[in-house]
Amino acid sequence: MSYLANPVFMTISKKNIIKYFHGYSNKLGFSRILSMSTNLNSATNIFNGKVDRYKGIIIDSQNEGNVDFTEFSKRLTDSLKVWSDNEYRGIWFKVHLNQSDWVPELAKNGFKYHHAKEEYVMMYKWLPKTENCNIPPFAHTMLGVGAVVTNDANELLIVQEKYKISDTFRYKLPGGYVEPGENIVDAAIREVHEETNVMTEFQSVLTLRHTHGSQYNCSDVYVVVHLKALSKEITKCEREIAEARWMGTEEFLRHSGVTQLNKFFVRKYLEYKENGIKINCFHGVHEILNKAYTMYSVTKNNKDDHEKDLENLKTKM
Repeated sequence: MSYLANPVFMTISKKNIIKYFHGYSNKLGFSRILSMSTNLNSATNIFNGKVDRYKGIIIDSQNEGNVDFTEFSKRLTDSLKVWSDNEYRGIWFKVHLNQSDWVPELAKNGFKYHHAKEEYVMMYKWLPKTENCNIPPFAHTMLGVGAVVTNDANELLIVQEKYKISDTFRYKLPGGYVEPGENIVDAAIREVHEETNVMTEFQSVLTLRHTHGSQYNCSDVYVVVHLKALSKEITKCEREIAEARWMGTEEFLRHSGVTQLNKFFVRKYLEYKENGIKINCFHGVHEILNKAYTMYSVTKNNKDDHEKDLENLKTKM
């Protein structure tokens, strides 16, 4: 299992340390666990970190109060010694902007950058000398959506971007990037509405494209869905879209201003429609992690069959 700083932490205390290491009691010996927890509690000059599920420690600079440079340097040295003596693994520092003077000192002590947000930077150090560092890299893949939007006249909703990358291939499917915490289907519906003001509802996932070395040198996953138009009048987004209109399916497939990839997406829509196939989605909650998820599965275009699939999944989980 990859090491990862987990959002569910336990504060370092004698009670929680014993509870946290209960699963290790046979290997470490109960007296050793008591010794580890006692050492942590008796070391008053260490940072008030939290223990994660991988036997790592996370320190949030906002929870440490005002620490001047001299005090920070000494506390860091003392903390690293205690953590190392107690065989902790990954040490994480979440450093907020108002404590950014911590960063150079952390770097001098072997901490590396893991990721950054607008308001903080996350740095880490791997302590074990006999165990390879298996902290995974930060998120490295962008997620985008495109939508094959059809109306009752079997026309496609197409757009031309204001800042297009090609004068030859002008027309494309509406879509954009998925926002943090947003579901793929919701993102597609939102993007179509933002770009064209057309209301839609989800029908099926069609296909996805995976590529590497894209924006910010990240990998990129582009998911194409089929949406059914609930309105027809178009009001284009003046900031992003130069043109938005309805175009017949056959015209789209013949048009010289459309890439072969976009034509492929539409052909998949026609193929799925002809064969009565859908890639449906439904929401659930993981039984162990208690986290919401969205599941996508291939099904024949039959509501009863889809309901049976959902019941079977619930029974087996």
